[in-house]
Amino acid sequence: MRNAWHLGKIFGIKIYIDSSWLIIFALVTWTLAGQYFPSQNQNWPLLLNWFLGITASLLFFASVLAHELSHSLLAIHQGGKVKNITLFIFGGVAQIGEEPDKPLKEFIIAFAGPLASIAIGIISGAIWWFFHEVSLPLASIFRYLAIINIALAVFNLIPGFPLDGGRILRATIWGFTKNLKLATRIASISGKVVAFLLILWGTRLIFSGLTLNGIWMIFIGWFLYNAATSSYRHLLVKDALREVRVEDLMITNFDTVPPGLSIQQLVDDYILRHRDRGFLVIEGGLVQGIVCLEDVKKMPKERWGNTTIRDIMITKNQLEKVSPGDDAGVVLAKLTAKNIHQIPVVQENRVKGILRRNDILNYLQLHTDLGVKTN
Repeated sequence: MRNAWHLGKIFGIKIYIDSSWLIIFALVTWTLAGQYFPSQNQNWPLLLNWFLGITASLLFFASVLAHELSHSLLAIHQGGKVKNITLFIFGGVAQIGEEPDKPLKEFIIAFAGPLASIAIGIISGAIWWFFHEVSLPLASIFRYLAIINIALAVFNLIPGFPLDGGRILRATIWGFTKNLKLATRIASISGKVVAFLLILWGTRLIFSGLTLNGIWMIFIGWFLYNAATSSYRHLLVKDALREVRVEDLMITNFDTVPPGLSIQQLVDDYILRHRDRGFLVIEGGLVQGIVCLEDVKKMPKERWGNTTIRDIMITKNQLEKVSPGDDAGVVLAKLTAKNIHQIPVVQENRVKGILRRNDILNYLQLHTDLGVKTN
């Protein structure tokens, strides 16, 4: 995963922190240390305010992680798979392998997050009440956690896709209409409306003098708008490729290269001549790996002449593979998520063809231009 650090695993789920998370962590800590905690007691020293700010920030993001874990654990309980959880600038996101196949499953999974935040908020409020006359600094931390977690739950329950409230809305409409596409379209439109309202609110805040808060609201609105749009587009693509298999789109007439070929020869005789981005590496009739344009670009040009394909290729042990009968939509999602442009199609340990991301996209574009159904 690019620009992210792996923290470890919780309940078998990989936890990552995206580099963008540092921005929001610094912003939250600065706000807490510079404004919130001084407002609790003006006599607290600067060092204590910063210590409390850092502690509260870490606990807040632990709360966000708990929110996402609740989604993930419910998804696993419902029979799904969770690839990882990533904390980033807009909070956190759980990457669930497959969308729920029933509206009730989606409803339960979506509602789990806000429920977890509400529970954390109530527990934090109870701790604040218990300690507010014993230790004001400690009580101030849990007062903040109570407020921010309840606010997080309320915000996520707004009925705009892909917020949890938007997923609850989609699940409800899906359950009544039995039409996932219609439900997603309505929830997506709702998400765009929410996004526009946030952008308008952010603009008003800027003109009211609250520039930083306004910019932040605009960024959140922009993020939600793009997420709502891409979520509906993803469903349309998945629906369009529902009955399309890998074998329908793969190419069987493809060029291969030997591992001992130099990068310069690969560029001159294959990439430029055939105008292709990737080639299977074959030796003794067996696949050794794949070499792509991206692998070539990582190597300085002055080393192309004395560096072989073997030195830069993705080996067969690292190679992503699919089968001829696999769903083309699932494969497209895999290619896009991992930024792969082509993938070998293997059956009984023999390469049957290559499926390129562009071939899938061209198929979709062709049917869209002709205005015909893809299934």
